[in-house]
Amino acid sequence: MELFDFLTTTTGGKCLLTMLVSMIPVIELRGGLPFGVALGLPYYLAFPAAVVGNLIPAPFIIVYIRRIFELMRKYLPSLNGLVDKLEKKAHLKGQKVQKYQYLGLWLFVAIPLPGTGAWTGSLAAAFLGMRLKKAMPAVVLGVLTAGCIMLALTHVGVNLFSGAV
Repeated sequence: MELFDFLTTTTGGKCLLTMLVSMIPVIELRGGLPFGVALGLPYYLAFPAAVVGNLIPAPFIIVYIRRIFELMRKYLPSLNGLVDKLEKKAHLKGQKVQKYQYLGLWLFVAIPLPGTGAWTGSLAAAFLGMRLKKAMPAVVLGVLTAGCIMLALTHVGVNLFSGAV
């Protein structure tokens, strides 16, 4: 069986593909969950696949992103503009989170809009010096909340376009 066939015709493959899509920055869960449903996954499989996929990068971002940026600056100076842009974004988003700390982080990650989510929330947590042990539960709750919102919106959209409302 070809990889493409596996990813698009088997339930396990569709779950894996949904996880992979949900790991992509900007797309994350808000794109991964509807994608999984569009592939034909039932909600009870698309939801956990999208949530897990969205959460996989978070601890690595929280723990390692500052060090990665340092190494990029040292060994890939041509990417300094990108690093500056990402650091600026993290600091700007971090200001929204900082006032309410972990509650703010949860709410920031929970809002399924562009510029929010697990990637940006984890980046903000890293630059605010939040410890993984405290930041990760807020990110997990945020992703679960965003998942519930996206599940409801996906369900409404599917029903709207199928004429079943």
